[in-house]
Amino acid sequence: MNRQSAPSALSDFRPAWWLPGGHLQSLRRKFGPGKTVQQQGQRLLLDDGDFIDLAWVLPGGREPAPGAAIVLILHGLCGCSESLYVQALQHHLQMRGIASVVMNFRGCSGEPNNKARSYHSGVSADTDQVFQRLRARYPENPFHCVGYSLGGNVLLKWLAETGGPAGLERAASVSAPFDLAQCSAALGRGFTRFYGNYFLGRLQNDLDRKKRVFQQTGNDAELALLDALGSLQGVRSLWEFDDRVTAPLHGFADAADYYAKCSSLPLLTEISTPTLLIQSADDPLVPAASLPDPARLPAKVRLELTSAGGHVGFFAAEGSRLELAIADFLVC
Repeated sequence: MNRQSAPSALSDFRPAWWLPGGHLQSLRRKFGPGKTVQQQGQRLLLDDGDFIDLAWVLPGGREPAPGAAIVLILHGLCGCSESLYVQALQHHLQMRGIASVVMNFRGCSGEPNNKARSYHSGVSADTDQVFQRLRARYPENPFHCVGYSLGGNVLLKWLAETGGPAGLERAASVSAPFDLAQCSAALGRGFTRFYGNYFLGRLQNDLDRKKRVFQQTGNDAELALLDALGSLQGVRSLWEFDDRVTAPLHGFADAADYYAKCSSLPLLTEISTPTLLIQSADDPLVPAASLPDPARLPAKVRLELTSAGGHVGFFAAEGSRLELAIADFLVC
């Protein structure tokens, strides 16, 4: 039996009795406690003059030996290399002697990026540029990639568009929003609005901070692009933010156009890289109706769907099962 079809650590997953329901599982992951790691930073300059900050964890503090696996990690919306779910995976990989590196999307490392544009659910071009830089630095090392939530959608879109980049052997997405329109709408309904309001507040604060930095540094050309968005005081949902900010800054006609062009769901059939999709049926951020049909997935893509686990949760009585399932599929 190979890893593509073998049972995983989530095959018999049962949530801890004190964490019933998708909301508690999701909030437990967000607010901890959790494992932390010592990361080493690296800044990559992009072709357009912007930058991406990486965060490495190298077991023993040593460079990966030729032939040793390296895991590239993509975080979720309003996440970063310090997010607990990211550090949990890096800690688990470190214990197995596996090097890992987190790609902080533009503006997510604690310092506003140099451009008015930032990141969104379809920034596969940035991911490809970073990956190619890593491949050039470590041409003899096999790579694997993990994407969480927004980063999962980015990962799947990138895999489909590239046909599987050379040097990338396996991939795993966790709690990916395959259908962006459905997920955005869900974030405006019921208790799930709590998450939507949280994300909206974070995004608005990041945008305001970037404007202040551009004013202080004299980055007038990029500041003008932000000022052209107009007042955002009336924005009350993520859909409105994407319509008024994300779409115009990144070349989309509106939110609907952005969601249609960046959703990974219609692209899954184009993926040829061995890929594991980890999802929970009680994920409050990803409606069950938006999940892919397992019967329509290509041979090398497998959906691991649990009945419980929330959004990037998957806490059993003995602790998180998620990191074990990911690492077993990727490199063991």
